[in-house]
Amino acid sequence: MLSLISFKDFKSYSLRLGVLALPILITQFCQAALGVVDAIMAGQVSALDLAAVAVGSGIWLPLFLLATGILIATTPLIGEAVGQNKHSDVPNITQQSLWTAAAIGIAGFIIVNVAPIILPLMGVPENIQPIASQYLFGVSFGFPALAVYAVLRSYCEALGRPEPVTIISIIGLLADIPLNYIFIHGLYGMPEMGGAGCGVATAMVLWINVLLLAVYTAFTKRAQFANTRFFYAFSAPSRAQIAKLLKLGIPIGVSIFFEASLFSLGALVISPLGELATASHQVALAVTSQLFMIPISVAMALTIMISNRFGEKNLLALRHVQVTGLIWTVLIALTSMLGVWLFRPQLAAAFTDNPAVRAQAMHLLIFALAYQLFDGWQVNVAGILRGMQDTTVPMWVTLFCYWIVALPLGIYLVRYTDTGAQGFWMALITGLFLASILLTIRLRYQQKRLAIAWSP
Repeated sequence: MLSLISFKDFKSYSLRLGVLALPILITQFCQAALGVVDAIMAGQVSALDLAAVAVGSGIWLPLFLLATGILIATTPLIGEAVGQNKHSDVPNITQQSLWTAAAIGIAGFIIVNVAPIILPLMGVPENIQPIASQYLFGVSFGFPALAVYAVLRSYCEALGRPEPVTIISIIGLLADIPLNYIFIHGLYGMPEMGGAGCGVATAMVLWINVLLLAVYTAFTKRAQFANTRFFYAFSAPSRAQIAKLLKLGIPIGVSIFFEASLFSLGALVISPLGELATASHQVALAVTSQLFMIPISVAMALTIMISNRFGEKNLLALRHVQVTGLIWTVLIALTSMLGVWLFRPQLAAAFTDNPAVRAQAMHLLIFALAYQLFDGWQVNVAGILRGMQDTTVPMWVTLFCYWIVALPLGIYLVRYTDTGAQGFWMALITGLFLASILLTIRLRYQQKRLAIAWSP
């Protein structure tokens, strides 16, 4: 799989990868920080409000990931057109993605509004249900904006301009704080909603983000956008183009859902062990989740670069981009592993002041060392395959590794052996290691297939 690459080419591709990945990384941190801000500000009201926002977010977040996962398939489609120097195709691709986003946005709005009916079935306490329902009602109005924003973000990033998305994400994060305060405490004539006000504030932030990005893409003078305007001569929905988007996007969304749901189920699997084990697991997971923003940002940048080379049908350049990306994947993982090992006490202390929880979290962070390498490798190989428009087989790999192998193994180790909470982390590492192997095998197969298909 690894082709020889000159230092000059490695340096050139590394610079391009960094230019793309750094703004995407900041964007990812800003999006993740929205949930942190909500939790902090709701927690200042009461533990009940914090619990309600956590329950609402637990329902909202998987739907958010599923919708955005489907729509980010716009990135490799535009990237391929750019690689083929068919910039005139970009407006139509974007327009068809926007039609799809409109449908997904409306469907998401309806589903989130209906979601409260499952709260009793989930065993959510009765005193939490009303606040969680109000939170979901408020945030549901942001779902259409979320879907459209995912397309506009893909449009900008695929054209090699992630910076405006980053700036707007920072603006949205800064706006979230005063908006939360207004709706939580009922300022300026607004109703006092408590923690449920976070849902309204989040919806408003999503609309602010999409409106700012729409204005930017409509009026910016940058050449990439000037040559690919999509607001004019809006085409009718195309069944063929939408089907192509969904064929790529649905497996991406489902794959993200499989992985996210595995991690969210961890607390439920570990919960019978008691509050100490559950809390320490959440602390270790919080640390690794923040570190995961780095490799996933690199993976998104790799998708853009690979899709360009895929459009060019330049196999050598495609392999060199892969090698560059995977070298940086390993270097980033090793740096993260060293950082976790050296700063385990400080990392655990940042999330809890309970000595017992801190001690057990430090123990679990040892397992995060291997986790960093395998998780970084599998997400970046998946990003490469996405750029090559190969998403269906990776979806089945994800299903097998996470739900067929890791989840049952985690349940067995936690519930039926004396491994404790670390049993679930052992299962996570097993699933990620297996995914790394299988996705790498798939990448080798795709390289051989393209070598034959693109041979003179």
